[in-house]
Amino acid sequence: MTQPISPFHLAFPVHDLAAAREFYGKLLNCPEGRSSEEWVDFDFHGHQIVAHLAPDECRPAGQNAVDGKGVPVRHFGLVLGMEAWQALADRLEGQVDFLIEPYIRFKGEPGEQATMFFTDPSGNAIEIKAFADMGRLFAK
Repeated sequence: MTQPISPFHLAFPVHDLAAAREFYGKLLNCPEGRSSEEWVDFDFHGHQIVAHLAPDECRPAGQNAVDGKGVPVRHFGLVLGMEAWQALADRLEGQVDFLIEPYIRFKGEPGEQATMFFTDPSGNAIEIKAFADMGRLFAK
């Protein structure tokens, strides 16, 4: 019997809480939870992410080559079903500047997946990916 996945908690810096609320709350449809003048919680598909006001901590991530593309080393994200991934990719078109446009990587390999990368207004890199067969998430 498989155990349900426990929600993760991730805290990250932002330069402006109003911009974070606009991006995560409105664009990504993440309901807001608790907040203060220095941080705000969001429900990131059942996971708790916390934007902390820390402008001096906001800086671009380094990159590593993955499937011939420059993937930000420091990033977080979600694994969605393929249909939800495509719907989000369509909705984000023209709303974000993609670091890596939505595409299928590792075609024909065990780890074949849909992926896209973009940043929030503070430069935090986000990856949204999907698998046609979620059982292939950790395939070698």
